[in-house]
Amino acid sequence: MDRKAGPGARLGFAAQVLLVALRFCTARGGSPCAVSQRRTLCNAHSLCYNFTIYPHPSPGEPWCVVQGQVDGNVFLSYHCGGTKIQSTSPLGEEVKTMNTWETQTETLRDIGNFLKGQLPDIIPEKHTARGPLTLQARMTCHCEEDGHISGSWQFGFNGEMCLRFDSENGHWTIDHSRGRQIKEKWENDRAVTDFFKKVSMGDCRAWLQDFMVCWEKMLKTSASPTTGPPTVQSMATAIKSKSWILPMVLTSFIIFS
Repeated sequence: MDRKAGPGARLGFAAQVLLVALRFCTARGGSPCAVSQRRTLCNAHSLCYNFTIYPHPSPGEPWCVVQGQVDGNVFLSYHCGGTKIQSTSPLGEEVKTMNTWETQTETLRDIGNFLKGQLPDIIPEKHTARGPLTLQARMTCHCEEDGHISGSWQFGFNGEMCLRFDSENGHWTIDHSRGRQIKEKWENDRAVTDFFKKVSMGDCRAWLQDFMVCWEKMLKTSASPTTGPPTVQSMATAIKSKSWILPMVLTSFIIFS
């Protein structure tokens, strides 16, 4: 014998529908915090360190100066003989208390010492300009939108870059005749290539990943002043996706009543 479902059964079914709907919505949207934690370097960013080596600095002047940039924005400066890195922008202040900030000091000093040690072997043989040449080196690690991080170097004298090194494939590219002698000296030197690969694909990569946790929101805000914080947008999306729940529940009451 057929029996009509009572009010309790109808309420139970509606509750089940509501529960399923909530679970489905949570699976689609998730909480803003969960979405934020899952998202790692979702946008392309680059971290760059510019080194200038002075073979014969004036009295009281540093022999090595380093400038750090993220997406072209300067955030630190450092003298290779110093003990502290100086923050030069809000980006630097944002990450100044991180352990990563301190670990940069020793590595940047090591890079400066390494480049200084290489300088006598790579000075162009036909250098006749007045005054000594200064060596420039630029270490860059770049994160693509898919999360892949690449590393590279550029080298030059007196501000003119003449040689590039791809840290991933070990390929050297000459951009100016002055870079030919450097390439000849370094290309077959395993210690040199290993050092450049290690610091660009290891240290620089780790710094980029650590710093970007704090920087990404700041960089996005400065790039798009009218865009609201990501968490607000995530919450709005979640609310919108849940707006169909109430009509669905009401429809269930009507159908099964």
